[in-house]
Amino acid sequence: MTSQLEALRRELDRINEEILKWLNRRAEVVQEIGRLKLKQGINRFDPVREREMLDHLVRINTGPFDDQTIRALFKQIFAASLKLQQKQHEDALLVSRARKPEDTVVAVGSVRIGGGTPVIIAGPCSVESEAQTDAVARVIAEHGLGLIRGGAFKPRTSPYDFQGLGVEGLKILREVADRYGLKVVSEIMTPGDLDVAVRYVDIIQIGARNMQNFALLKEVGALSTPVLLKRGMAATIEEFKFAAEYILSHGNPNVILTERGIRTYEKATRNTLDISAVPILKQETHLPVLVDVSHAAGRRDILLPLAKAALAAGADGVMIEVHPDPSVALSDAQQQIDLDTFRRFMAELKTAAPAFV
Repeated sequence: MTSQLEALRRELDRINEEILKWLNRRAEVVQEIGRLKLKQGINRFDPVREREMLDHLVRINTGPFDDQTIRALFKQIFAASLKLQQKQHEDALLVSRARKPEDTVVAVGSVRIGGGTPVIIAGPCSVESEAQTDAVARVIAEHGLGLIRGGAFKPRTSPYDFQGLGVEGLKILREVADRYGLKVVSEIMTPGDLDVAVRYVDIIQIGARNMQNFALLKEVGALSTPVLLKRGMAATIEEFKFAAEYILSHGNPNVILTERGIRTYEKATRNTLDISAVPILKQETHLPVLVDVSHAAGRRDILLPLAKAALAAGADGVMIEVHPDPSVALSDAQQQIDLDTFRRFMAELKTAAPAFV
């Protein structure tokens, strides 16, 4: 009895080894099919083909497994194969760390974003005047920082809210930035404004509402100007990565990912900061990752702990909104900090990182 059992077990082991060999051979064929589908732009999942394969297997099934069991077993194999193709496609993306293991560093003048020293991008939500912008720029320069942000084109929920100064705002930003040796970050909303924007802006910001404005993504992809891409307010990390892929696939490798909070049921903050997105994006992509604490919080009293959390999670820098007098700001008054608060913010943040650019 024992020798017969052992013999059957040895036969079972051989069968298992054969199954494993053919499962892996099947996986290799699946990967080759995946490569062909990727080249031809064909969807990975083909439900008609899956049904045909299952129906064929049921027709030739002679038991002892019943047809339902055969369907269940092979559906598991098909699901694992589809997951293998998905991983293969993700690894093939231009944004993928599997494709480019080393970190991308975006150089803007002397500032290196993703170069190891965290960056602080500070400035007003909206450019309102030359005097307002100058006051903020002076404090930014005091701290040895190299970037100023400011909105000239403002996408607002209400059509009756302040929409920005447009090109005049870009001119103010450029003039003030040059005065203090700073580089300009500003949002552009339409492809038609890019020709003007590149004359005044050093980093083009694509805002959350335009993360999937594919025409705009393609156009900035054709430029060499660095792009700061914000995550959409309801976008998954996968969708965020594909938005960046649009830009890289059109020739522009200088993309900076920015987590700015996502919309959830929570009302204590304007958005919910997805801090887990930082290490995930750092693991899965080679692009620099920033965190916009102002838009994540929507309130100035928790910006410092959020900034510390962002840096602790591995972010390459922080964006924050600063205004000489937030109480009279024409947009997002409640989330901007004044100049003295910014000075304290920078002093406190040095406990998380000794230097910033």
